[in-house]
Amino acid sequence: MKKVRIIVHGRVQGVGFRFMTKLVADELGITGLVRNEPDGTVYIEATGPTTSIDRFINKVQASPSPSAHVDYCDITEDDSLTVRKKFGVTYY
Repeated sequence: MKKVRIIVHGRVQGVGFRFMTKLVADELGITGLVRNEPDGTVYIEATGPTTSIDRFINKVQASPSPSAHVDYCDITEDDSLTVRKKFGVTYY
């Protein structure tokens, strides 16, 4: 089990990024959350099998939304993250 925090920088708000990220997470069996931050970034918590998390990270870095553009991601493994039952979209 791998747990990561991802802060996504770029044009990632108002372009369907959270919705598409949730679809990717659901497809890969990832649990966690995604939310917009006031500074224009998107915050993600993701938990799942290592291979699924690695695939998820690759898809996030490539931007799951065709309208978005990811400049870079800050990725941190964090074993203290809560394991959630599903992947949710939240609001700040």
